[in-house]
Amino acid sequence: MAQVVLVLSLASRGGKSGLPRLHLFNWCLKNAARVRALSQAVTLRRLTMVTWGFDPALAVALRFLFAEGLVIDEGTKVSLSADGVAFAAAIMEDKALLAPEKRDLALIGKGVTEAMVDAIAKEWRRA
Repeated sequence: MAQVVLVLSLASRGGKSGLPRLHLFNWCLKNAARVRALSQAVTLRRLTMVTWGFDPALAVALRFLFAEGLVIDEGTKVSLSADGVAFAAAIMEDKALLAPEKRDLALIGKGVTEAMVDAIAKEWRRA
């Protein structure tokens, strides 16, 4: 749950993201090589990885986040609520908490856009 909040706070424009993009970050944050690939995608302004994993645990985490009022369902996107922004700020205050994720998300920044993810998703539909 905290990782999703950090992705929305540190790596998503306007604190919101589509579900495929959240799955991309969830998958990439599990492996240093994937983090590097995502960072390179920001430089190249396109994703070089054509597929990534969809983890059912992310759906469970989102359900808890909705139930706690930390995120808001905006139809095709999820965004941080005011409580979610405060939760993200509290996580950021504790330097030791989720330190690797904070480091990786700072490296990636907000440069992985919905358009980049949509471009790959269009390739999935053609296959």
